[in-house]
Amino acid sequence: MNSSTNRPGATVCTGSARLKRWVFARHSNPLSAWSRWASVPLVVLPFWKRSPRAGAAVAAWMVLNPIVFRSPRDERAWATRAMLGEELWSERLRFDKASTVNAVSTAAMAVSIAGAWRKSAAQTVPAVVFQMSLTLVFWQLMADFYATAEETDRSTA
Repeated sequence: MNSSTNRPGATVCTGSARLKRWVFARHSNPLSAWSRWASVPLVVLPFWKRSPRAGAAVAAWMVLNPIVFRSPRDERAWATRAMLGEELWSERLRFDKASTVNAVSTAAMAVSIAGAWRKSAAQTVPAVVFQMSLTLVFWQLMADFYATAEETDRSTA
């Protein structure tokens, strides 16, 4: 796995940037990325059940998921490159296709939560499926972003 100073587009890390790098290094494990993606339907459960206990459990899982897995041995997996691309992409504010996909995905999450609160499967299920689909689109954009950063680094080295 690349260290924080030799990954594409990297600069020397200090403080919170080191923590972010550590979290993304672990979250880039495909088991972390895919289990987080598969957990998206769990987000609506506390609203559907109106259960603070379920809410606490889901929140704990979402916080722990990015750090409970080890860093991957290499960057060959698509999910790994997507997470590392997201790390680089998130380092500065930009308004691009990925931002739009991310915003629409967030809106879909809000619709799914509202549907769960109303206990409307007809609203909740399609919104969750749409959000999960958009997440995969976002991941592809992030994997492409990472590949571009790698190419840029190779051409400037």
